[in-house]
Amino acid sequence: MSALMTVSMTINGTETEPVEVPEDLMLLEFLQEYLNLTGTRYGCGQGVCRACAVIHDGPRGPRALPACITGVAWANGRAFRTVEGHAERDDEVNVTAITPVQQAFLDHFSFQCSFCTPGFVSAAQALVERLEVDPVPVEDVEDVVLAALNENICRCTGYVRYLEATRDVILATPGLTTGVERAEES
Repeated sequence: MSALMTVSMTINGTETEPVEVPEDLMLLEFLQEYLNLTGTRYGCGQGVCRACAVIHDGPRGPRALPACITGVAWANGRAFRTVEGHAERDDEVNVTAITPVQQAFLDHFSFQCSFCTPGFVSAAQALVERLEVDPVPVEDVEDVVLAALNENICRCTGYVRYLEATRDVILATPGLTTGVERAEES
């Protein structure tokens, strides 16, 4: 039996009530078992597949990290966003608008079984937000997208649709790139 600790963190913009949990509890378990946020998926349990990726809103900007190997002891007091926190919602918690990343994933049909999709959404969203602060040359977009999504694993569709959707969002959003915009390919 592990020792207990009291944790509180900000999840999707809302500070959680302090709760006593085992100190060796993982962030993924905290999200699912204590907050009933089940959109973040358990895949490999080793931080390799990134199906469990959530966004950590830290001092170096938004970063996707694997929740299955991130302990609540480290997460205590920090801010995170899960896949449930990306879309805009009304007072009744109904989705009123999805993000450009989510829309691009739908437009490109970037999923099949969708098990890995929450992790890809978080990784792509974190990238877009980092580029808002630090744009990249348009000619580097392909490499930047590949580097940002490279750790995520999809066992159904391959990666082309996720990469294309993310690239298209970046190229279509003013301010994320520098240099001359390239013409759309036919």
